[in-house]
Amino acid sequence: MNVKDIKTIAMYGAGTIGGGFAAYFALKGLNVNVFVRSEDSKERAIPKIQEPIDSYVKYGIIDDGKKIWDKIKITTDPAEAFTGVYFVQENGAENLEQKHEMVAVMEKYMPADGIIASSSSGTKVTDIAAKAAHPERIIVGHPFNPAYLLPLIEISGGDKTSKEVTEQAREFYRMYDKAPVVLNKEKNGFIANRLMHALWREEIALVNEGVCSMADADDAWTFGPGIRLAAFGPAMNYELGGGALGLKGCAIKFGAMTNAVFADISDMKEVPASWADQSGDEIGPLMENFPKVIGHSKPEIASFRDNLIINVLKMHEKM
Repeated sequence: MNVKDIKTIAMYGAGTIGGGFAAYFALKGLNVNVFVRSEDSKERAIPKIQEPIDSYVKYGIIDDGKKIWDKIKITTDPAEAFTGVYFVQENGAENLEQKHEMVAVMEKYMPADGIIASSSSGTKVTDIAAKAAHPERIIVGHPFNPAYLLPLIEISGGDKTSKEVTEQAREFYRMYDKAPVVLNKEKNGFIANRLMHALWREEIALVNEGVCSMADADDAWTFGPGIRLAAFGPAMNYELGGGALGLKGCAIKFGAMTNAVFADISDMKEVPASWADQSGDEIGPLMENFPKVIGHSKPEIASFRDNLIINVLKMHEKM
């Protein structure tokens, strides 16, 4: 199977991730079959696909959302959705029994060498593929929300996943302007969520200890390293900031400071019991004090986020 020959893909499920993926790949020119299990699910899928299309129209990526809908077919018939389809993105809940059922349905109709990519954010590929007829063709293709904009896809194989399938998946995602990264072995949280949780743990600790407010912690990230990281990851930023010796120079120059921070950084193993109430109290004022250009309601804030992401992606030539 040559991924360059794929013209039609399928989604199993169309919630926030599946709906966003459906809109994105249709935007990129693929035909997308969206399988849902009931007429009620079909009705719920429509706005999940329409929301990203509206964002594309609003920010000038397309001028007519109908062009995307023309590439999408929503169906409750698995034979119609998966027969002859060589790439399916599974977007089910983090429920292993349910994922086994979904794999069985897909394998009943897909070609034996078709790829099944799970959007799982926590369930391991080895477990998802445990009852599969063809475990070698199952991977995790984990997106980052909003999936209809952010290019990142984390690819993880299981203990029976074919290396060829992993490379085919990487090639497929790259063809459609995604930015796939590959795990050499399974790891809870993959790559990006582990990095994000390290940051989030430290923000929780700083706020919980009374060092700063959540708003100031967010601003410290947004208007400092966050902006730099929109261009490059930490390693490349340290290379640029390390003078003639680059990254090596940073290790020499800032080694003592880094060790001092490492010694003091949070190592908490669970979220404090008070955090749910504390975070709820902190987020309201943060949203209320946003400038007018961002807005104060969640739809306004999400719209600002999408516009910013789109402009960054245009600079990276990913949109």
